[in-house]
Amino acid sequence: MKKLLFILLACVFVAVSCSDDRITPEDEPETPVGGKDDDDGKEEEEKPAPLLRVEGRYLKDATGKIVNLHGFVQTYSPFFNNNAWNNYNVSGCLSYNKRMIDEILGAGWKMNFVRLHMDPYWSTTPGSQGRYEGHEYFEEARFRKYLDEVFVPMAEYAASKGLFVVMRPPGVCPEKIAVNDDYNEYLNLVWGIVSQHKAIKNNPRIMFELANEPIQIRGTDGVYGASGQACFDQLKLFFQSTVDIIRAHADNIIWVPGLGYQSQYAGFANNPVTGGNIGYAIHVYPGWFNSGQGYENFQRGWDEQVKPAADIAPIMVTEMDWAPEKYNSSWGKSFTGTVGDDGFGANFKYIVDNAGNVSWLLFTDCHKLAEFKNVPGTPGAYTFLNDPEACPWPVYHWFKEYAEGTTKNSKIASLAIQGADNGVEMLTGSDRYLIVKATFEDGTTELVTAKATFSSTAPTVIDVKGNGRVVALKDGTATVTATYQGPLGDSKQATVALTSTTFPFAEGVFNPSIWETGTFDFASRTLITGSYGFGGWKYTNGVNLSGYKYLIAELGNDNQCQAQLRLFDENNYWSPAAEYPFGSSRRVVVELDKMYKSKDGTQVKLNASHIYILGFWSHGGKPIVISRVYLTDTQ
Repeated sequence: MKKLLFILLACVFVAVSCSDDRITPEDEPETPVGGKDDDDGKEEEEKPAPLLRVEGRYLKDATGKIVNLHGFVQTYSPFFNNNAWNNYNVSGCLSYNKRMIDEILGAGWKMNFVRLHMDPYWSTTPGSQGRYEGHEYFEEARFRKYLDEVFVPMAEYAASKGLFVVMRPPGVCPEKIAVNDDYNEYLNLVWGIVSQHKAIKNNPRIMFELANEPIQIRGTDGVYGASGQACFDQLKLFFQSTVDIIRAHADNIIWVPGLGYQSQYAGFANNPVTGGNIGYAIHVYPGWFNSGQGYENFQRGWDEQVKPAADIAPIMVTEMDWAPEKYNSSWGKSFTGTVGDDGFGANFKYIVDNAGNVSWLLFTDCHKLAEFKNVPGTPGAYTFLNDPEACPWPVYHWFKEYAEGTTKNSKIASLAIQGADNGVEMLTGSDRYLIVKATFEDGTTELVTAKATFSSTAPTVIDVKGNGRVVALKDGTATVTATYQGPLGDSKQATVALTSTTFPFAEGVFNPSIWETGTFDFASRTLITGSYGFGGWKYTNGVNLSGYKYLIAELGNDNQCQAQLRLFDENNYWSPAAEYPFGSSRRVVVELDKMYKSKDGTQVKLNASHIYILGFWSHGGKPIVISRVYLTDTQ
């Protein structure tokens, strides 16, 4: 979506032809990329001591303390600068953007880094037409000129204000890239120039983000894609060439992007980019990583797509925002919400805080950040900047908390696991995430999941994997205990009773509307299907029932709607099923090795080792109270 806007805007930018501003060959620097560096063969100056370094999965300072940065973005082109200057006006650009930094910090934002986009407005041939991403009409001489006149002065100004700088190359990736293609060569050229610049190389406050939003790459199998090891093996080669060029000149920290608009990183765990001082740069928006479907789905998406890289290197979120759509002031459309429930912002913060090694920024326009006032809004009359459900208000206060730290001087009053009061029922083979909350004697609270330790009374049934993630391995029960030691050395425990079952009656698992719209009261376990409807369980990967002799379903009321228990061994509701009418009974017994379905007029044995759909069919409109459904070896 962003690429389309960039392309449209570019047509406006590049249409302004400034012949006086075009660089002639005699203006070009003599030193080619890959040749002698800026010292022209002179003895290398002593490198400044690094302020930050990558050590394992963390970014650390000189004392060994873990550091996570928090910041904002600047893009140097008229449109993204609120049209405060135009016509390649260097002094106007510098004046505006320096003022934005001053006003943002003056507004009280506790920022310590800025993502600096070396916008292609400055390096693209003026008057060019067509696709505008950064490399198609790139002029090396223009880039060198404005690196000196715009990008380096802005980086130095930001650094003078105590900010770290993450430089991003001009433009965004084309939809498809490949090792050694023209875009790979373009990035190598750009970073060869940047990494040799005397004001940038080894500068302890300047870092490099290698590219913006790669989408698909041609994999080792010749197929373009955004996931899978064949693609990541090529992506490693693609960016390794760039890293090698940088490392020939400079030790600056490097942030490597992933595929799928910087959402896919799993393959880096098997084949990471090497060269030292390397982390991974990701983007996170509402809807990405399964966000918008509740906390657990968001966490699960993060664990699948980012965690493999976060387990081996630090992560930096270089684009992220959210707000209700009515404000039209953010890329991401969502609301803050609460941890463990719906909403994007609060769950995002909880996930990255628990990861422990994630730096992140707010993608909101600079002029909006500069206008921020730390004055609460009025319910019913909120604006983008003071609505607690839009990103600026909560992020302003979160950044303040990060900067000031929260050293508690109070004992723990109580510890609780969210939603544990009545126990938790899980689908066998699934996982879920426990959230642990500490309440202190001074009345304050804190989510301490990442600081707690966990144990299970039956780890072969319910296992605990860390950060509150529990996995249901087989049918049975277990009690999981969370233990948290507070800042004063005192500790508390909280427990939750977990049941692992193939047939959980839990929201998001039991579906009353597999066919036609039905309802289900979870407290009383009362199902009312739609007309000739079906409700029950769907198993994405199939469930194996072959280890048991019987499946038994029992009702808690008389059958008034021709109810049947049905099982499907195909992942299609319209495939034939094994059918078991309740008739006048409240109980049906299924012999699992003697299940049959009617297929093309023939009785075909059902395969109990992979059941995809199981549940209750009825004429509809009448209650079916489900007492229990269970597996057993005896009737």
